[in-house]
Amino acid sequence: MKAKLHPFDMAELLDSPEAIAEYLTQVLEDGDGEELLRALGHIAKARGMAQIAAETGLGRESLYKALAPGAKPRYDTILKVTRALGVRLTAVPG
Repeated sequence: MKAKLHPFDMAELLDSPEAIAEYLTQVLEDGDGEELLRALGHIAKARGMAQIAAETGLGRESLYKALAPGAKPRYDTILKVTRALGVRLTAVPG
């Protein structure tokens, strides 16, 4: 008998503000820009991409493009997305 595997979807685990904050904190500590975009995409998907697009003033397709691997979004785009996601990026002494 073969085991049935389900595709992994990170967005399914991001079901609370605490889970989102923990995930984003870990990604930021790793310091990988590509991973940050991927994480913001997972969080936006968990919250609802259309809703986040509306709150940022970006088109849904533009939001997908801004958070796609290899994208180089502007700083103000990242700020709009993080605000719409209800998270703050904070600097602390290392």
